Amino acid sequence: MERLFTRTNIVVVLLLVFLCAGQAQAAPGRDPYAYFFNETWGDFSEELKTARAQGKKGILLFFEMEECPFCHRMKTTVLNQPPVQEYFRKHFLSFSVDIEGDVEMTDFQGQKMPQKDFAFKINRVRVTPVFAFYDLEGKQIARYTGATSSIEEFMWLGEFVEKGFYKKMRFTKYKRQKTKAAQQVK
Repeated sequence: MERLFTRTNIVVVLLLVFLCAGQAQAAPGRDPYAYFFNETWGDFSEELKTARAQGKKGILLFFEMEECPFCHRMKTTVLNQPPVQEYFRKHFLSFSVDIEGDVEMTDFQGQKMPQKDFAFKINRVRVTPVFAFYDLEGKQIARYTGATSSIEEFMWLGEFVEKGFYKKMRFTKYKRQKTKAAQQVK
């Protein structure tokens, strides 16, 4: 009996070593709140002015809630990746909005309200995550609901807005074109 217990301990220790080694190889990326999202005082009318002054293409709002597993997945597998962070920081000001938040904020038109009212009443956010892009006048120009399937798809979403393809087609068509082009290259 003592021998079986020892073997069990050895197996458990080896399993833990292999699990830890696998996690060490999968780099966790960088904190999205420090490297993807911009700091804000919650006044989006002022953030529009900042975006214009910095030559950005627009503002990206990430509507999330704490217990959302898809929001968590986006933050830990996509928004934490340095290439994603660099691209979006270059072209957009990006902010997180808690759809259940009571924190007072100011919308693009200068109206003060809790985050949850801005999410639900103004932007009709019912599920999370939602990525909403706004032009430099505060008008929503593109919206994506749910987690993207990959880093590549999220980058395509940014490119779709940054390059103005949203004016000509829906993101599903743009994504289909990008997928087809990527398959032809392989």
